[in-house]
Order: sequence, then structure tokens, then C-alpha cells
Amino acid sequence: MREMAGDRFEVFSAGTEATYVRPEAISVMSEIGVDVSGQESKTLERYLREPFDYVITVCDDANEACPVFPGARERLHWSFPDPSRAEGEERLVVFCKVRDEIRARIEGELIEGAT
Repeated sequence: MREMAGDRFEVFSAGTEATYVRPEAISVMSEIGVDVSGQESKTLERYLREPFDYVITVCDDANEACPVFPGARERLHWSFPDPSRAEGEERLVVFCKVRDEIRARIEGELIEGAT
């Protein structure tokens, strides 16, 4: 979203637990010209008091575990499979598919809606 929306949105990313940025995520994002290799895995707790317009969860586990963000105007849930759970040869394919589906949702629901 940072790359797609320019300065129209301030974007933060976090998970229900801090792990690491998966190599597959770095690879599939670089395919579309986005470098996430310098990103770090963060937990939601650091953002709980922020006054967000949107809090968006992108997998069912995150939706269930996501705490309430008292300052958020709207919470959205976009149900995508967790690509880190895919195994074998299909793993990279799942990362690509989820990347493309998230990109389409951002374009259709947030970018076009903000213009």
C-alpha cells in the first residue's frame, strides 16, 4: 500500500506475533518492484493507542486474535489464506496469489475510494 498510495495514506504493518519477514514475501514483492527486505516483524501492541482510520486484518487467525484498537474509525477483515502455512512447491505460488489478491483489494476498496 505504501507504494500504491503514495502520500495519501500513512501505512503501518504488524502481526499477532513477531517472527521475521519471510524470504518468499521479499521475493514476490520484489517481482512487482517493492523492496521489503528492510522491513521488520512487529507486534500489534505497539500500535494499540494509535488513531487509525482503518485497521485491516488479512487472515482469519489474525482477525480472531486481533485486539480492539480504541482509536480506529473502522476495522476491516479481508480473509486470505496465510501463505506462511503453505508447504512444498506451492508455497511461492500461494505468496504470489495472496500478494495479488491483497493488491486488488487495496486498489478497489481503498485507493479508488480515496480519490
